Amino acid sequence: MATTAIHEADTTADADFPAPTVAKAMAVIEAVGRHAGGLTQAEVVLQTGCSANLAFRVLSTLVTLGYMNRQEEDRRYVLTSRLIQSCQPRSTDKSLVLSAHAAMQWLRDQSRETVQLMIRAGNKGLVLEQVSGLEAVQVMGRVGMQIPLYSCAPGKVILAALSEAELEQWLTVTELKAFTENTRASRAALLDDLARTRQRGYAEDWEEGIEGIRCVAAPIVDAYQRPVGAITVMSPTKRLPQKRFPEVGQWCIDAASRVRKELLS
Repeated sequence: MATTAIHEADTTADADFPAPTVAKAMAVIEAVGRHAGGLTQAEVVLQTGCSANLAFRVLSTLVTLGYMNRQEEDRRYVLTSRLIQSCQPRSTDKSLVLSAHAAMQWLRDQSRETVQLMIRAGNKGLVLEQVSGLEAVQVMGRVGMQIPLYSCAPGKVILAALSEAELEQWLTVTELKAFTENTRASRAALLDDLARTRQRGYAEDWEEGIEGIRCVAAPIVDAYQRPVGAITVMSPTKRLPQKRFPEVGQWCIDAASRVRKELLS
């Protein structure tokens, strides 16, 4: 068995990487991260090109370190939130998640709806934390899921807080697609929405990503007014009519201010 393990580890040596096993480990993480339901060891082997032995050792190591969990019911490996938390934005060395916890609880209690914390991850939004609502029927997401920035309130409020140069660069590399009839899927429509978002101080999502779901969000900014994230309320459409947007929007602004104060204290 020792000879086999050494041989299989050496098969990665022909790759153009100084540390090929590290490259394989990253390939495993990326493959599992692309699938919300996780992957079995066999599926990891197929998607990464790792040997079965190497895939097992990489997966087992990641589970031991807390970066993955192995679901007993279907033997699938899924990412934990540890990898997300290790690279989350920080201000004055404070954790964004910890700094936002009390404000998220307060916003949930005010709105009775699910509250999420989102950051920008590349050209998409990434759900960093979530607090479940109090109603019997709730809109829920998943920590770690990635969403197009332009089709949700927290993503749009982050875009609205970018500098002109940063926003232009994002527009250059992003293809706008319509997910519902309300998606701001053209440059003109999106820029107009972002302008109105800046004036209000909060963003609105009129079922732009998923039909039947509306959201309101406010930006969390650092000491230099740069966006480090957004805090958002998610609700079924019937519980968030147009007349409630200003009220919920102000709650989001207040919650974001609380997070900022905690980050900078």
